[in-house]
Amino acid sequence: MSGLRAKHKADRQRRILEAATALFRDVGYEGAKIEAIAARAEVSVGTIYNYYRNKGDVLVAIVSMEVNEVLNAGRGVVAQPPADVGDAIDTLIGIYIEHSLIYLDKGMWRQAMATSTQQPDSPFGQTYGELDRALTDQICALIARLQELGLVRADIDGHSVGELVFNNMNMMFIEFVKREDAGTPQLRAAIRRQNRILVEAIGKADRYALQG
Repeated sequence: MSGLRAKHKADRQRRILEAATALFRDVGYEGAKIEAIAARAEVSVGTIYNYYRNKGDVLVAIVSMEVNEVLNAGRGVVAQPPADVGDAIDTLIGIYIEHSLIYLDKGMWRQAMATSTQQPDSPFGQTYGELDRALTDQICALIARLQELGLVRADIDGHSVGELVFNNMNMMFIEFVKREDAGTPQLRAAIRRQNRILVEAIGKADRYALQG
């Protein structure tokens, strides 16, 4: 019985988030009302407040849903990465970028980024920061895995490399969401171009030296 209740709760929350996503896209975050979200989700306003304190909580829950899905997809890449360092990093980042506009449009991302910046110590800001750290940790795990496979030099600080990759991607993603005309293919190409320098620096494993 408890399992069934948990499933019903998860289904309601998913319905609320999907309704909020559609409404935010239609009328914008500022124009959306909790009452309208409830109507679209076919739940009572009280049901929404059982799960979320305000509209900001709904938005960060959508961001969490987005990030958790890409983290789940990224685990397979970390476990079995492509044998080329550049391809491995590009494959993981590609999952993040290609999925980024599934639930959130650029306006929603801008709102989420602004709120997390203006209120870093709020529950919203803390959750947003935790999601960023989870993505950073996954990239660091990929670099560590590539080191284990002998594809990345063992003498480098893999965690710092992972942080560099995330920070650069994040900065470029912020610029991407600022411009409505910017497309994901151009973003991925720009990230790939900039990462190429880093890949050349870290991807000279011992086995290449032995071959030389």
